[in-house]
Amino acid sequence: MTNPAPFQIHASDSQLEYLKARLENARWPEQETVSDWSQGTPLAYMQEISAYWVRDYDWRTREAKLNTLDQFRGEADGFGLHFVHMRSPLPQAKPLLLSHGWPGSILEFAKAIPMLLDPPAYGGDAADAFHVVAPSLPGFGFSDKPRETGYGVQKIATLFDRLMRDLGYDRYFAQGGDWGSMITTMIGAQNLGACQAIHVNMPIGRPTAEETANPTAADKAGIAALKAYNDWDMGYSKQQSTRPQSV
Repeated sequence: MTNPAPFQIHASDSQLEYLKARLENARWPEQETVSDWSQGTPLAYMQEISAYWVRDYDWRTREAKLNTLDQFRGEADGFGLHFVHMRSPLPQAKPLLLSHGWPGSILEFAKAIPMLLDPPAYGGDAADAFHVVAPSLPGFGFSDKPRETGYGVQKIATLFDRLMRDLGYDRYFAQGGDWGSMITTMIGAQNLGACQAIHVNMPIGRPTAEETANPTAADKAGIAALKAYNDWDMGYSKQQSTRPQSV
């Protein structure tokens, strides 16, 4: 980690006003012709969310809350990363790398981090204390955007492993969900020597050759669910993984 420097989140008033103006002047599509979500996000739901952002969401309060987390920016293997790094006050604490999902951010961990740092303060066991490192994925939050291709889960896994080592952790644990679960799984698969164990809350497994050839009732249900997802729920992924610039 080259030259890590303390970092605070701050959106200017002009940026917030620009966002508000864009939301207030949105040109909406026609209403869907169905009464459910089968054609995508219902117009009324999207308008309700937009109105909440314009009238009710308090960015300054959220910004101040996030800034109670110790944040930094520095370079790992030449790539600029934004990350939370907070050490537990408990001597037996273990290092923990947290990888967020898509479309997500370090906000996913904001409520959990204080509990991980000091479990006894929340009725937990001191043996479960962690030093926490939570980076923003490349292209997310305040990390750099990749300037070349190749930043898939394999690359991000090695980048995050380098971050942990550069912070002085030659042994650590890793956890992730959604896209972070794939990064965390790859950290385990690469087995570069520092990560001792992983935990994911979106495990992914494809049917084996035996399960495909001779499926049980449970196998058939799982395979059918996977097919339904591929047929109806992953259009966004297909677009972004093949022609992201078109979006």
